[in-house]
Order: sequence, then C-alpha cells, then structure tokens
Amino acid sequence: MDFDFDALKYSYSSTRRVVYGKKGMVCTSQPLAAQVGLDILKKGGNAVDAAIGVAAALTVLEPTSNGIGGDAFALVWIKDKLYGMNSSGPAPMRFNTKKVIEKYGNTMPKYGWIPVTVPGIPSAWAELSKKFGKLSLKEILKPAIEYAEEGFPVSPIISKLWNMAFENYKNSFNENNKIKEEFKPWFETFTFGGKAPQPGEFIKLPNHGKTLRELAETNCESFYRGKIAEKIDEFSKKTGGFLRKEDLMNFKAQFVEPISTNYRGYTISEIPPNGHGIVALMALNILEGFKFESVRESAKTIHRQIEAMKLAFVDGQHYVTDSRYMKVTPEQLLSKEYAEKRRKLIGEKAIDPKYGDPSCGGTVYLCTADKDGNMVSYIQSNYMGFGSGIVIPETGIALHNRGNNFNLDVESENCAIPGKKPYHTIIPGFLSKDGKPIGPFGVMGGFMQPQGHLQVLTNTIDFGMNPQEALDAPRWQWVGGKKIEVERNFPYAITEELIRMGHEIKVVPDSIAMGRGQIIWRNEQGVLVGATEPRTDGVVAAW
Repeated sequence: MDFDFDALKYSYSSTRRVVYGKKGMVCTSQPLAAQVGLDILKKGGNAVDAAIGVAAALTVLEPTSNGIGGDAFALVWIKDKLYGMNSSGPAPMRFNTKKVIEKYGNTMPKYGWIPVTVPGIPSAWAELSKKFGKLSLKEILKPAIEYAEEGFPVSPIISKLWNMAFENYKNSFNENNKIKEEFKPWFETFTFGGKAPQPGEFIKLPNHGKTLRELAETNCESFYRGKIAEKIDEFSKKTGGFLRKEDLMNFKAQFVEPISTNYRGYTISEIPPNGHGIVALMALNILEGFKFESVRESAKTIHRQIEAMKLAFVDGQHYVTDSRYMKVTPEQLLSKEYAEKRRKLIGEKAIDPKYGDPSCGGTVYLCTADKDGNMVSYIQSNYMGFGSGIVIPETGIALHNRGNNFNLDVESENCAIPGKKPYHTIIPGFLSKDGKPIGPFGVMGGFMQPQGHLQVLTNTIDFGMNPQEALDAPRWQWVGGKKIEVERNFPYAITEELIRMGHEIKVVPDSIAMGRGQIIWRNEQGVLVGATEPRTDGVVAAW
C-alpha cells in the first residue's frame, strides 16, 4: 500500500442496516470475534458454545475492555427457560478495611492490588459449558488461542482505547521516572516497541495463548486450583496484594434466578444484585406511569426518562451490594407502589435526586442465538479499561479493578470487607413477552449501562424503533446531581429546552462513553434480526 489514511476519520455519516438470519447469529463489538462465534455455530455448537468462544476471543482481540482476570454475568434462554449466572468474585479474605482506610481515606483506589477481587470469567466459561454446552471447552477456546499465538490486526476503536490506556498508565504508574514493580508486566505484555498498537497493526499475545491453552486443557480448573492459581498467589505475595490461592480455590460461578419487571406488557429481565441491572428495572417502573408522545424527540419525554433514571440510580447506589448485605430486598425496590411514590417526585424541572425508603411499601457485551431457539446475553469486563494495571507475569492475565466499586464508609451496605462482593456495573438484559422470548440485548459502559438499557428499551417498546435504530439514536447520560451529558448529534432544540427545565447539559465530543450495545430479536417464525453498535467496531455475523 503506497498511501496513508486515518482509520478513525469519517467525514460523512453512514447508515447501518439490521441484519437477518435463521440458523444463527452473533453480535459483538469486534469483527473477528463475531466470526469466531459463527464458526462455532456452523461446527454444531449451540448459542452457549458460541458465546463462550466469542468471550474468550475478545480477551485477546479487545483486551482494552476485558480479560481473563475479570468478571462475567450471563442470561441464557434454553429449553423454554431463562437462566441467570453471576460470576463476580468477592474481596480477598486478607483484605484489611482498617489499613486501607488509614492509607487511602474514604476512597477506594483505582489501580494496584487493593481493588482486585477474585476474578470470575474462567469459572463462568467452565460452568456455562458444563451445564449447557455441546462442544468441549478445548474446541471452543481454540480460535482465541490461535489469534493470541498467530496474531491479529488491531481494529480502529480498540487501538484508540489501547493508546488512551497506555498514556494513562505511563503517567499513573510512574514513580521517580521509573515504572513501579507491580505494574511492569502490563507494559511487557501490552506494549510493542515501547508503545501501544495502531489501527491495522499486526500483533501477537503469546503468553495469553499459553494461558488459554492451560484453561482449555483443565476446564479452567488451573485458574482456581492449579498452576495458574499458584502464579497469581506468588505475584500477589511478592508485590503486596491481598489475593491468595485460597481465595481462588473457594470461588465458583453461581446460577441465579433472574429478576424482572413488566413494562407495557413486555418482561424485561436482569441479573439480581450485586449487579445494578435492577436500576434499569426501577426506572422503567417509574416511567410506566407516564404516557409518552408518539416520537422520542420530545423534551418532555427525555426529561421524564432522565428524572426516572436519576431516582432509580440514587436508590441503586445506596442499597445495591452483595445481596447477603442488603438492607432491603429486590422485591421492595421493584414494587409498583414504590415506583408510584418515586414518580410523584418528577415535575417540570430537573431535581437533585435523593435516595428513598422502599421499605415503606475500557466492558464487552455480546449476544448469540442458534437455530434451536437458544439465546445468550453475555457480558464480561475488567471494569476500567485494562483494569487494575496488574498483570500476572508470563500469563497475559490482566486483573480487573472491580473492587473500586466498593466504598470505605463503614456504615454503608457497600463497604469493602473480606469475602464480600462489590456493587457491580456489568448487566446483560433479556426481553420477552407472554412467556415467549424476544431476545438478548445489552449496552456496555460502566454506569452508562442501565441508562443505555432504558433508552434502548423505550426506543423499542414506546417508539417502535427497529433494533439498529434503537442503538443508533443519540444518547444522554446522567452523571450526578442535575448534570447530563449528551452526544454531539443530540437534537439542539431539545438540548436548549432541557436547559430551561434546569438540567445542566454538556455536549461530549467522544461517543465511546455513551455505551456500546448489541441486540438480537427473534420473531415467531424463528427469524433472527440483529443490530450492532455504531460507536465501536461492531459486527453482526449471521447464518
């Protein structure tokens, strides 16, 4: 090639179309990973096999958002039943709340060993495969291993996020012009020639491939009770971490009963706390009492959506944590009576929300479907980009920083203590009606996730949008108090009207913070229709 171009520059708007298929479909944020899932379906695997294969491939192809050392949640529709899986881990048993408060005050640190909780992703793969899969884990992980060992070209948005992380880590982990010992393996693993990769650059992650081979050979047992667990334990001891092999040994992904609410005749399902999918359900309960205008582009409609989300979110941030420590139940938070009480707080002006009392009455998301009607809504994450910055030497395992979602207020339900799971932001969603599945959906992106769920669902149910249109629509995000961020293409007239209603509006130049979603719907004929996020390198692979 004798010319240069910018893979991140697009001067003209483009339109994506919905994609139809019958025998199978995979929607994800990375094109090569989507093809991995489709290949698994064509080999005789089911939707669960495809989801695991894509998830493993994404730890290689999109390490900027997830890795083997992160957590995972899933909703699986199989044989006319919806199953939930929570594979998020607790704080290590050696975690010392008092010492952390003495050193860091009331704020959990973002990086290093302190926010590292027990990773759940390998266990999620193993348990999903054992319960629902048709193919062996060895066969399912093979494509991810090949990409890690043989190499792959880096896609544009992944390159952008990789370079952002590199600049951040280079500054954050530097002490007296020297990288701190515990962070050196990150630079050894994820930089090439002293820098992050550019779009189209061909790279290899051999240590990652070696670890995936070990996981495939042992059905992921090595991560929790074998050689990999020993390596994690050794590096944690050497560099001052709390995590030990005993913490890993005692962990196993949990199958859980999904929680749901009915919104205008549709059933929306989420994973129960410690995840914050309940926030989306609470907001929908509040919104159900309003009659919307026929089009989304109405300031009154957007205002009510924002206010409902604010009220739900402050409740979620106050009450949601490890379910064993919650002072209220999901049933209380999801009661229609409580929603009615919260709805009465919404007027014509923006409010500064406060939590109520319900007792009175850098993440990846993917979805898959197969010819037999099985469908998977799956999400896994390292939380903040690559996570904690801790990489286990010679393994490629980047450990997440999910413990940053704990707080250090000893009076709080979500205070960090040993053996406790933190408030969790990753949430897969599933839509059904009258006991029949419609399909999986999700929007990744930290605290944007329930806000993305609400906007995609109201676009679909209230305004009749097709799945691609529902994802394409300009988004807003509540970031605290009366502060709202909107995308550049958000209607100017509505922005002006929202300002007059008391909202503090900021137009953001980068849409990545507005979430990245995928959708698969299935009609009564069994035809699948998929859509993928325009804000990333997403692809719908159909058969």
